[in-house]
Amino acid sequence: MHFWGNVIGNQLVWFCAVAGAGRGQYWPAVLAATAYIVSQLLLSAHPSVELKLMAVAIVCGLLVDGVAGASGLVVYAAGTPAAWLAPVWILALWASFAMTLTVSFAALQRQWRLAALVGLLLAPLAYLSAARGFSSVAFATPAWRGIAVLGMGWSLALPALAACARRWQRPYQRSARLQSGEGR
Repeated sequence: MHFWGNVIGNQLVWFCAVAGAGRGQYWPAVLAATAYIVSQLLLSAHPSVELKLMAVAIVCGLLVDGVAGASGLVVYAAGTPAAWLAPVWILALWASFAMTLTVSFAALQRQWRLAALVGLLLAPLAYLSAARGFSSVAFATPAWRGIAVLGMGWSLALPALAACARRWQRPYQRSARLQSGEGR
């Protein structure tokens, strides 16, 4: 049940964020992300891991979406006055995404190449959907350049996040094996 709640909750945050941003509002993202993150922290066996991942994800968002915005290749609705600063609704999405790294995207922790591929190909599709369906993101012509910048950024950020998740969960996994008698 936690797996599906994790997946569906993250998708609901994405919908609230892009629909709100398309209308010039960032608060739907913040409200949805806050509710989702609190629910995931309450369900987590190790909330400290989730909180650290969330902090790193926000930094990744500041870098990836900040570079994309500063380049002029990607323009965010409900953005900030400074193009180089990722908007609040995007950072709410990054924070929410961090909650998936130990549950629905946990498989990426052991497969950095797959994490890079998911970042390169699937993350830009989410931005494209946000642009076409909600007008919350716009791409300078030709659009492929902005999409490529986001894909490259995500192809670096997602393996890094997955590696952090794996490293920070390792002590808890080791402890669980010892308690179950596997480590003896």
